[in-house]
Amino acid sequence: MSRLAVGVGLLVALIGVALIALWPAPSHPPIGATVAVREALGDSGAGFAQALVPRPFSFPADHGPHPDFRTEWWYYTGNLQTAAGRAVGFELTFFRVALAPGAVVRASAWATREVYIAHFAVTDVAGRRFHAFSRSSREALGLAGAAASPFHVWVDDWSAEGDGPSARLRAADGDVAIDLAVSATKPAVAQGDRGLSRKGPEPGNASFYYSFPRMRAQGTVRLGRESLDVSGDAWMDREWSTSALGHDVQGWDWFALQLADGRELMFYLLRRRDGTVASFSAGTLVAADGATRALAASDVRVDTLAHWTSSRSGVRYPSRWRLSVPSAALQVQIEPRLADQELIVGTRYWEGAVAVSGSADGRPIAGQGYVELVGYAE
Repeated sequence: MSRLAVGVGLLVALIGVALIALWPAPSHPPIGATVAVREALGDSGAGFAQALVPRPFSFPADHGPHPDFRTEWWYYTGNLQTAAGRAVGFELTFFRVALAPGAVVRASAWATREVYIAHFAVTDVAGRRFHAFSRSSREALGLAGAAASPFHVWVDDWSAEGDGPSARLRAADGDVAIDLAVSATKPAVAQGDRGLSRKGPEPGNASFYYSFPRMRAQGTVRLGRESLDVSGDAWMDREWSTSALGHDVQGWDWFALQLADGRELMFYLLRRRDGTVASFSAGTLVAADGATRALAASDVRVDTLAHWTSSRSGVRYPSRWRLSVPSAALQVQIEPRLADQELIVGTRYWEGAVAVSGSADGRPIAGQGYVELVGYAE
């Protein structure tokens, strides 16, 4: 919304609170899943700014941090392949979480009111393996942070840096790593109402949200002893907010699809606690020339065709979908490239590479993308 992203798309607003005890540690231990997304993102956020009315994006400033707001993220996902056709998916996401409003008074060089969290995952389709990692650090002593110009966001040695529409992405954990150059092939898309993405009825139930829905990606992915030269397409989401979710929202299903005819489709389906779909579910259909069309909840139908249950968490997730946009004569089936693409990194969620097939205007169409499923563990 991931990626919403997570998003991830709205994913990890106050996970930093659960990580405070880890700050002094020099290593990166696994993070237990303890935070409910609806609690993290539904609070009033007293003292922080809120997303209330549309405002024009200003670049490069908006590529950088927005410390007046409680949470924000830089969300990269993509489908890559080698020259021989071996498929690999990746996710690299940076979250900034403010623990208290206002500027920090640095009585100590370690003092901070912000924590940065990063998630890194690689889907090895041929190897049938999913690798997921997380890191966190305070915004102090250069351990983590973000800047607008030149664009740079980092947690330790995981980073994205460039000018915003293009960036170099680097992350490594053990014998899994990426080093990718991504560059937008379309202008930024202002999601929602001129960049204001409403997710509930109360003032402030919204985020400022823009995307680069198609970025050319090229570089290397390391999987154990293998170093793969890869290329493909990536997607980048940027959101910042304070109290985005309404009180009755349990989670969301977020779809970011890149179609072979040059179009992109983003849609997030907000789920209420009683299992019904919230009316503030929404998305955008991006034409091949970059023109955008807003989609309301009534414009899109999502049918779940199968489920998968995690052996690690016991959580049952949707695992195959049919998505229809009747007014665009578009109907596609969405299939995970691997069933198990679940991350347990401070919260439990499923985020993974998917393949797309179906029809557009009566003609066959293919595609690829990423899907994020949040709130099923709660």
